Amino acid sequence: MNDIVNYFATIPSLHRSLILAGGITIFWLLENAFPLFRLDYKKWNHAGINFFFTLTTIIVNFVLAFLLLTASEWTVKNHFGVLEWLPQIPLWLYALIGLLLLDLVGAYLAHLVQHKTKWMWRFHLIHHTDTWIDTTTANRHHPGESVIRFVFTVFAVLISGSPMWLVFLYQSLSVVFSQFNHANISLPEKLDHLISYFIVSPNMHKVHHHYVLPYTDSNYGNIFSIWDRLFGTFTKLPKSEIIYGVDTHMKSSENNKLSNLIQIPFQKPKTQADKNI
Repeated sequence: MNDIVNYFATIPSLHRSLILAGGITIFWLLENAFPLFRLDYKKWNHAGINFFFTLTTIIVNFVLAFLLLTASEWTVKNHFGVLEWLPQIPLWLYALIGLLLLDLVGAYLAHLVQHKTKWMWRFHLIHHTDTWIDTTTANRHHPGESVIRFVFTVFAVLISGSPMWLVFLYQSLSVVFSQFNHANISLPEKLDHLISYFIVSPNMHKVHHHYVLPYTDSNYGNIFSIWDRLFGTFTKLPKSEIIYGVDTHMKSSENNKLSNLIQIPFQKPKTQADKNI
């Protein structure tokens, strides 16, 4: 465990980039070998749009990284946050509690609030417009949403009192798990069901990408599935009934055109009468 702490305390930016690229590559290959759905789309064209948003997310996180570092150093220095208030416990338990707190506040709560707050939803909507969910969808976030997510991450660090090694560990796990649960892969039903009690499985998260309510407003989890079960936001839907996308933006010109995706948060919100499926 000490080796893990030492590694993530000084993890080079190159290694973090390799984790991102390596995860996409592995799940991309698995999608081709064991697809959940036979998606009829131009995979590289689709990936190009999502890679653009991946790049903007990296830029936002890089520019604002000093805020995350400052928040973490402040909590440790001032003994602020849940982890700082705990008694002496084994390092593995300390890390697990920290990961759970970062996941709860920085991911689950952030995701839930974006769905429930109208102006935030308009940025998060870009993620849901994808009608061909695969591993590249994990990074399909409007730059505005990347800023919102970053704010919640800083808030999570302050609440949890996480040192930077734990933040880097969580972010690395988050990247891989998000790529995993978005990947167009088919796991055995029993295996997917079993792991969904502990972590967000592919089938569990695909329900969140069904195009209509109430399924869109469910299964918010990022790494740990406990939050959806604990707070009553967990739901199921047979994979054969899942239709990807969001009902207000089902036209290709709306969901598969980069120039429009960037503008969506600033366009007039669509009403029920505007839905086009």
